[in-house]
Amino acid sequence: MLIIVQPDTVVRWHKQGFKLYWRWNSRPKNPGRPKIEADICKLIRRMSSENPTWRVPRIQSELALLGHVVCETTVNKYRIRYRKPPSQTWRAFLDNHLTDIVAIDFFTVPTATFRILFAFVVLRHDRRKVVHCNVTDHPSAQWTAQQIVEAFPEDTAPRFLIRDRDGIYGKVFQQRVKNIGIEEVVIAPRSPWQNPYAERIIGSIRRECLDHVIVLNEQHLKRILSSYFSYYHEARTHLSLDRNAPIEREVEPPHRGKVIAIPQVGGLHHRYRRAA
Repeated sequence: MLIIVQPDTVVRWHKQGFKLYWRWNSRPKNPGRPKIEADICKLIRRMSSENPTWRVPRIQSELALLGHVVCETTVNKYRIRYRKPPSQTWRAFLDNHLTDIVAIDFFTVPTATFRILFAFVVLRHDRRKVVHCNVTDHPSAQWTAQQIVEAFPEDTAPRFLIRDRDGIYGKVFQQRVKNIGIEEVVIAPRSPWQNPYAERIIGSIRRECLDHVIVLNEQHLKRILSSYFSYYHEARTHLSLDRNAPIEREVEPPHRGKVIAIPQVGGLHHRYRRAA
C-alpha cells in the first residue's frame, strides 16, 4: 500500500520518533521510591499495635531514636489506624523565660466507690518535667502552699508561677509563694489556654493513663501517677523537645542489636531499645 505525504509530515514524524527514542533510552532504571525494609514496616505496625494512643509523630520519634530515619507518610501508611478523634492541640505557646517558669493545676479523679480525689501537679516549662505531684481528698490553701515548698527546696524556686483563679489559692498560699520569692502570674477568668502546658500534661495523664484504669483509693492513684511520670520523663517523646524525652535519650543505631520492647505503666505503653 502506497501513501503519499507532504515533506513536512515526514520531518514531523522524524522529530516525534527522535523524542520517543530518547525518552525510552533515558527512562529511569529503577523507578519509584526505594523500598522500605520489611523489618521496619513490621516495627511500625508493632509499635502502633502495642501503643494504641500513639500517633505518627510519636512512632516516628521512637524510630529515629532506634536509628531508623523514616518519613511521616511512610509511618502513616504502615501504622494501624484506630477510629478515635485526634488529641487536642495547644491554644497558645509560651516561649520566653522557659527556664524561669512553672505551671500548677489541679485535676479530679473519681475512685471505684465514686469518691473524688484531687491531684496537684507542678510542671517546669523548659523540659516539661513534673517536679512535684501529690493527691488529697480535701485540698486547702495551706495544703497547696506546702506542696510548693516541697517542690522547690532551698534555692531551686523559679521566678514565675502560672496558675488559674481557683479559690483554693487563697491568702495563705499567696503569702507563702511570695515569701519563697516566686512571682505569681494569674491567667484571665475562664481562659485555660493561657496555662497551656499544665492543661496539656493533665490531658496526657488522662488520655494515656487514667482513662484506661479504675482508681481504688488515694494510695493506688499515687502509685499509678508515679509509674506514669517515670515513663513520661524517661521514655515519652515530645515534638517540642526535638522528638526526645524530658530526660534526654540517646540515639541507638541499628548495629547495636535487636529492638526490644520494655513495658511501661503496666504494659499500657512501651519503651523501645536496642539489645546488645
